[in-house]
Amino acid sequence: MSHPAPYPVRLADEITRQLVQLADHLSQLPPPQAAQVIARVLDPDAGVLGGLTHLVATGSVFAKDQAERGALPAEVWLALGRASNELHPRQQTKPATTPANVGPAQPAARR
Repeated sequence: MSHPAPYPVRLADEITRQLVQLADHLSQLPPPQAAQVIARVLDPDAGVLGGLTHLVATGSVFAKDQAERGALPAEVWLALGRASNELHPRQQTKPATTPANVGPAQPAARR
């Protein structure tokens, strides 16, 4: 007997489904409405991009803890830290030129 997926997994699946649905709708919108939707999605504070940035930063903090415990390779943490810094460069305090300079950004405060 299989167990149902936990809520966070179902939530991630639902978000993915809705993003695909939004992209399908976007392709059919008149340009002014499409621009409005894109602007809302790309809003770094309250849009999808802001939410994704927060998710990646949170994942980076989690991965750092797990890497320090030996449960994840350090490369996972470094990759999430780099992605977080690329998505939200305002949080970056050091240049990301070497792996030693790249670490996880702290999750942005949610409004």
